[in-house]
Amino acid sequence: MTDQKRLFWILQIGGWLAWGLLGKWAYTQVTLGEFIPNYFSYVAMITAIGLVITLGLRLVYRFIWTRPVWVRVVAFVAGSAAAGWLWIQARSALYVNWIESKKDISEWLEKMGPAAELYERVSFLESFTGSLTVMLAWSTLYFAIKYARLFREMRESALKSAAMAHEAQLKMLRYQLNPHFLFNTLNAISTLILEQQTELANRMVTKMSSFLRYSLDNDPMQKITLRQELQALKLYLDIEKVRFEERLNLDLDISEDSERALIPSLLMQPLVENAIKYGIVQSEGGGHLRIAAKVFAGDLLIELSDDGPGLQLVDGEPPESNGVGLRNTRERLVELYGNRHSFRLSKTEPHGLTIHIRIPFETSEDTAE
Repeated sequence: MTDQKRLFWILQIGGWLAWGLLGKWAYTQVTLGEFIPNYFSYVAMITAIGLVITLGLRLVYRFIWTRPVWVRVVAFVAGSAAAGWLWIQARSALYVNWIESKKDISEWLEKMGPAAELYERVSFLESFTGSLTVMLAWSTLYFAIKYARLFREMRESALKSAAMAHEAQLKMLRYQLNPHFLFNTLNAISTLILEQQTELANRMVTKMSSFLRYSLDNDPMQKITLRQELQALKLYLDIEKVRFEERLNLDLDISEDSERALIPSLLMQPLVENAIKYGIVQSEGGGHLRIAAKVFAGDLLIELSDDGPGLQLVDGEPPESNGVGLRNTRERLVELYGNRHSFRLSKTEPHGLTIHIRIPFETSEDTAE
């Protein structure tokens, strides 16, 4: 509000000073080529009067601003006309008293004879038209700035709403995955307790607590390094290893430069969960998970593969019932990167599923710039 008021007064005072000094006084002096006594004082006074009249016009416009459009149009035309008429009356009164007396004007009109009446009308019409033009210009500028500011506020509000919806969408996509993980883990802990393996159950609860704390402390709108993501993934896999013991094996092939790449927090956890659910669990002897990452051509390439029975892909897509984690991850990447990423599924030879992810290679140094 302070900036808006300041802008108004800068334009109001600056605009009227420009009109008075350049548009009226300097122009008249140059046109006539002679000095007119009291003319500068006259211009200063009519400029001040014009400024005051437009302040009244501003109050009228602010009063009708929330009214229907037709009311604003009428106020624009009628207000400008009334302001122009009031201003020309004040100018005429000052002109007669400061520049040229009524007696001199009357004598001069008498010398013109029959043409005097026509001259008076034309002169008044010309003066009124000039005053009306100035008031119309002021009103037009006022409405233009007002609507421009209103449009900017609406645009900012729309962008803010879109950003909030975007953030809510990302959070929904991420937290939608947690209940499934909690259900499996709590079932495993319950089984351990029933089997009186209290030490193992306690260790699993501790690891789950650490993982959930990490999950809740990290905003899905923020990005973390791949190194941090792998540390979080280790917490998750430590929990799963309690369930699967030696049936779950993990191979990492992470290049040194890719470790500092920024990726969405907990991006890989649902993918690993999906691989365990539809890969490791389905194999009696367990299986291997392989995570590979490297930087190539300005992009970060991530591959996550398992040697389970795999999924029956239809046009590169998993069955609807088996693809919740995959679908949510893809939607999350779309929200974050748009068309600057790829998410592709393929079969692992001789059996299994491989997930290929390509996202822009970013580091904390890049975001700081």
